[in-house]
Amino acid sequence: MRVFVTGASGHIGSALVPELLAAGHKVVGLARSDSSAAALASAGVEVCRGSLDDLEGLKAAAAAAEGVIHLAFKHDLAFTGNFAAAVTADLSATEAMGAALEGSGKPFVATSGTLSLAFATRGRAGIEEDDGGGPRMVSENAAIALGKRGVRASAIRLAPTVHSVLDHHGFVPSLVAMARKNGFAAYVGDGANRWPAVHTLDAARLYRLALEAAPAGSRLHGVADEGIPFRELAEAIGRGLGLRAVSIAAEEAGKHLGFLAAFAQLDNLTSSARTRELLRWQPTHPGLLADLAERHYFQASPAAM
Repeated sequence: MRVFVTGASGHIGSALVPELLAAGHKVVGLARSDSSAAALASAGVEVCRGSLDDLEGLKAAAAAAEGVIHLAFKHDLAFTGNFAAAVTADLSATEAMGAALEGSGKPFVATSGTLSLAFATRGRAGIEEDDGGGPRMVSENAAIALGKRGVRASAIRLAPTVHSVLDHHGFVPSLVAMARKNGFAAYVGDGANRWPAVHTLDAARLYRLALEAAPAGSRLHGVADEGIPFRELAEAIGRGLGLRAVSIAAEEAGKHLGFLAAFAQLDNLTSSARTRELLRWQPTHPGLLADLAERHYFQASPAAM
């Protein structure tokens, strides 16, 4: 299958590309910079120069492909406070590529997040059938709606912590950077709220399986660890840095956890049982706490975000 991938040179994309190539697919990757284009070309990927703002280019690339995986998101905007603009760009890109695929029966795999379920599933594990809330659900719903327009569309809700040696700018590196800056690893209150997690390589395999076999309208959960108490995450980061894990009050969260202040207080216990059964997906790589114990997150000093 000739697959157009946005975000092909990013965190998950850098694992997905070899996963797709090994399965016999041909990959066309979106690249907005010379460095990204060079990295993709060296990996055996056909390069499509452009960005999420180039809607006509996205339409053309999607129309020429036999399937689309949409990973790209304007994280630079989201992490600097303009989340609304990042979400708007994501929706526009989803709609553009979806329009190009309409009536084709081709697969389209979109990306969302499990954190959207946190307010709708309090006290229990979120499941794939749950309707979430929050800005990113708009794009997820737009993708799912393509199933009624002749597209085999699915959406993968990723855990907030997609972790591995390939993760350089996600939530875990951000928490590590904040702990370095604060001089302690922070959690809010008793830290009993839970975050799900998934290894990058397991997530990449899920995207391939969704491309190949997910029925139209499928909402899928990229989750291996269903829910790690945030205090345990902070303690693991503290051990890695030789720092204490410290409870802070909710009103101090903004000072010590920056843009993650609200997210760090959410309870996001999430099940992936239906996803595993539907696609025969079984995570095999280390869980988040085991991955943190391997210490690769603490070998560099990323700038605090």
